[in-house]
Amino acid sequence: MSFVSISSKPSQLGFKICCSAKEAAIQARKETVDKVCSIVKNQLAVPDGTPVTAESKFSELGADSLDTVEIMMGLEEEFNITVDETSAQDIVTLQDAANLIEKLVTEKTE
Repeated sequence: MSFVSISSKPSQLGFKICCSAKEAAIQARKETVDKVCSIVKNQLAVPDGTPVTAESKFSELGADSLDTVEIMMGLEEEFNITVDETSAQDIVTLQDAANLIEKLVTEKTE
């Protein structure tokens, strides 16, 4: 999946147009992490004010094995993907989940 990002920035000669597929990919990854954090926060009923970030570990957020399965099902539904059991066992942090989602979504669109 690739996106083109176009932005304008003031410069001495007027405006400069910048196109960056890399910037778009970074934004897409950030959106994936944000969705993962939101789904996990809702699924685990994490209290307001409790930080949930890409570096958060499922276990630190209080997720047991059943919670983790339910979270993975929610992520599969949200991103229209299927996560095999072997891949799911390697997920420790929310970033791990987001990385796997990005990989599966990319494979699906190729």
